[in-house]
Amino acid sequence: MSHSLFIAILFLSASATLQADDSLRERLKDANGKRADVWVYNDIRQAMDVAKQQNKPLFVTFRCVPCKACAAFDADVANGNDKVIALAQEKFISVRQVEMKGVDLSLFQFDHDLSWAGMFINGDGVVYARYGAQSAEGPDAYNSIEGLMNTMQRVLELHAAYPSNLAELKGKRGVPKPASNALELPGLRNPEKYAKQTERSNCIHCHNIHDAEHQHALNTGTYSTEMLWKYPLPDNIGLKIDRKSGIRIEKVIADSAAASAQLKPDDEIVRMNGQRITSIADMQWVLHHLPNTDTQVEIETTNSGKHVVSLQTGWKKSDFSWRGSMWNAPPRFQAWAPVLKDETKAKLGLPETDTALEVRWINLQGIGGQQAFDDGLREKDIIIALADKPLRMNTKQFNVFIKLNYKVGDTLPLTVLRNGERVELKIKLVE
Repeated sequence: MSHSLFIAILFLSASATLQADDSLRERLKDANGKRADVWVYNDIRQAMDVAKQQNKPLFVTFRCVPCKACAAFDADVANGNDKVIALAQEKFISVRQVEMKGVDLSLFQFDHDLSWAGMFINGDGVVYARYGAQSAEGPDAYNSIEGLMNTMQRVLELHAAYPSNLAELKGKRGVPKPASNALELPGLRNPEKYAKQTERSNCIHCHNIHDAEHQHALNTGTYSTEMLWKYPLPDNIGLKIDRKSGIRIEKVIADSAAASAQLKPDDEIVRMNGQRITSIADMQWVLHHLPNTDTQVEIETTNSGKHVVSLQTGWKKSDFSWRGSMWNAPPRFQAWAPVLKDETKAKLGLPETDTALEVRWINLQGIGGQQAFDDGLREKDIIIALADKPLRMNTKQFNVFIKLNYKVGDTLPLTVLRNGERVELKIKLVE
């Protein structure tokens, strides 16, 4: 092949890719995805090839564009912060991944309930680090430019030492998944919809990965509420980590497992169970793979060496009401019922200490919503009690309570106000 023909083919290929990228950006209305000089757009395979050629680590950001959560942080990372842009452009092969279709789920494993997540890998598939965490405090409570930059610098140190440090990186890659990508997940709902050209309305969100896992477990009789305790924060074992440092112990919670293990404030965590730690997300990765029963985790710090932290059954439990995958975990109450405003509650004579949820929408297209309607639930009903106990929880907490205390096939006893009258309902949970 002549040199001129080779160049022409490359030009045509690049032009076709650019046009495809522009089309996807437009369909998703991805205003933060325009820095083509920094980010390879939605093409991890291409980026991995370049990373191998240039011997640079890969920096992949996963962003759910339609989600409002983390929008400000995403904008800052993608095209707003000069320091991040310079580092991402000069030291990494950087990718902006905006859909989960085609993503290798055996390699890219992280907390899929995040609406922004970062992974750092070698071109050969060895994982260096994860960045991005979330909690009931809010989507950006744990993310910061300073925290991301600290992790990026640690990744560069790991890459410079690779492969002599392979032993402390091996555990950072997960075990192979039963499906190579999201479209092949056995529990994915409506796969034919997602298989069509990506639009905002049929983008596979990261949390759909967890949704499919829940559904598959339900279909195969292996579902357990234990699946809901995902990626616990180090807080669960008694450690408050400086969120900007990502590895410095800010506080050891009194009477916690970490306190019993003699961990101290201002120490920096270097390894957990032998894995090199660069961020809070790295800590979550280690903790996620431990059982929720009596177990131990070894933590190595800069100043005081190794500590064995003994954990007791139930240590993973925390508030998961913020998780997108919470809504599709069984059993599903297929109605939207936001908290009633205080002034409306007062007019109805309801106690200030209680909560009331107003049914605004019932999903009559789903079997759960249709069953709820058949069992008497109506829009504008005001839910005031569950199992004869007054409500003292918001909408998310109400759904979490159902998932933790009921199972598919159970009956949900609700008390509602309808036109000022109390009505007792028994709703069968069918999905």
